[in-house]
Amino acid sequence: MTGPRLRVFRLDIWQNPAFAERLGREAGIELITAKLADPEASSLEALGGAHVYSVSSAKDDLPQPWFVTAALLARCPRLVCVSTYGAGYDTVDVAACTRAGVLVVNQAGANAQAVAEHAFGFILGLAHRIGESDRRLRRERGFTREAVMGHQITGKVLGLVGLGNTGTRTARIARIFDMTVLATDPFLTPEEIGRRGATGVPLEELLTRSDFVSLHCPRDASTLGLMDAAAFARMKTGAIFVTTARGGIHDEAALCAALQTGHLAGAGLDVWDIEPPPLDHPLLKLDNVIATFHTAGVKHEARWNTASWGAEQIAAIAKGLRPPRIVNPEVWPEYVRRFEAITGTKVRSGAAEPD
Repeated sequence: MTGPRLRVFRLDIWQNPAFAERLGREAGIELITAKLADPEASSLEALGGAHVYSVSSAKDDLPQPWFVTAALLARCPRLVCVSTYGAGYDTVDVAACTRAGVLVVNQAGANAQAVAEHAFGFILGLAHRIGESDRRLRRERGFTREAVMGHQITGKVLGLVGLGNTGTRTARIARIFDMTVLATDPFLTPEEIGRRGATGVPLEELLTRSDFVSLHCPRDASTLGLMDAAAFARMKTGAIFVTTARGGIHDEAALCAALQTGHLAGAGLDVWDIEPPPLDHPLLKLDNVIATFHTAGVKHEARWNTASWGAEQIAAIAKGLRPPRIVNPEVWPEYVRRFEAITGTKVRSGAAEPD
């Protein structure tokens, strides 16, 4: 860049080394890594002089003082961009960033294949009752093989709530098993849903027709509490519920009740209201639940993608280019004005190539 060096701030929460390695090849970028163990005041002072804040999107990994709020933004007058480590941005108040003229970018799609595979691992494990069989085999004898008899998934109906990067890949895997794929997504037309390999239906119809329901939607005001007691009651008796989305979209107590009564045959849960869930959580006591610790997207390949994609977007910003994964595109004119005034670098008309 022709102006001052772009200062990028991050905390020492684990990230694939590809991030620092890529930024290290850019002469116009200075990466500042603060330790969580350091005095908070000194680290906040360093953030206050940064242009880009590379922030974890995992709400239970990041201490609250480091969430991107209006109060934090007020302490960072030179900040022009917030870049999250992942596809989500649970730790970022996007509206506050927009009001402040701060661009928000994420790494949507970087871990989509990993999450889709994880969701299908749940589907196969629950349908074939692999987890139940494993647990019983470790603790008891005298049960028959028929006591843990499962089902094939070929020919069954999979309902996807959300058909973005991850949902589309999940639909692709489902077609290998000759499953019928239904989907609901308020951001897509029926035609686009069809192009992505599913049949678009309303949520109520999806719930009543599906043998498996898998969540792939964002957590926002429209989805919080979406899967409540009434929604689980609409699902078919013996159906299986899977989520690799975000905690809070499903009601954990309502799901537990639906499983305990036998209305639902099983659940695969990667996300929780509190992560990790407490050891005495009622859902963890059920054999027909497969539980993981928000690790669907935590795969070696996915973490490399997330780190390198994030670094590439920041490198593009340093060159005055428009990054490809903007969460709040409406802020762009104000961002351009602030970026040029603060960094002395002109924003070019071109866009960076997506990864």
